Amino acid sequence: MLAAAVLACACAPAALAVGPCAGAGLRPAGADAAAAAHSTLCLVNEIRAAHGLRPLRANAQLAGVARSQVRTMVQWDYFGDVRPTGQTPMSLIATSPYRTPGAELSVGQNIAWGSGVLSSPLHIVGEWMASPAHRAIILTAEFRDAGVAVKAALPGILRAGAHGATYAMEFAVRR
Repeated sequence: MLAAAVLACACAPAALAVGPCAGAGLRPAGADAAAAAHSTLCLVNEIRAAHGLRPLRANAQLAGVARSQVRTMVQWDYFGDVRPTGQTPMSLIATSPYRTPGAELSVGQNIAWGSGVLSSPLHIVGEWMASPAHRAIILTAEFRDAGVAVKAALPGILRAGAHGATYAMEFAVRR
């Protein structure tokens, strides 16, 4: 379900506090994908706050990169951080409107997928926190901005059925 590792940790989402994150248990289906994306950022920011880190600011340009990433994975039938064309999260963000001339970028990306009850933001963020590589990205103090996208569809290669969601979260800072 994750880019770097497939995990089965049914207990991880229960360890997260839902707090004010509306839609944390939502199973994305079409029109509510934006609510799931908002909830995902909220949950990540709760975790960052619990670790003494400042919250990530929602960024429209990074959200556009995230939307492109989930759309491409579903349409091109693959699941991975690097596109079949060789584009990486860094190259996608560096060629997006997020990049400002002369600015140095630091970026990260978490992707995930889930079907049925495993497609909720609460479950996805719990799985990211259970994965050392994904957890490290979430807890990188230097990141300031983020964009999240959720598509209520799965790449066919996952053979997980028709009902599910694909997630991408882009993290970045301009210096």
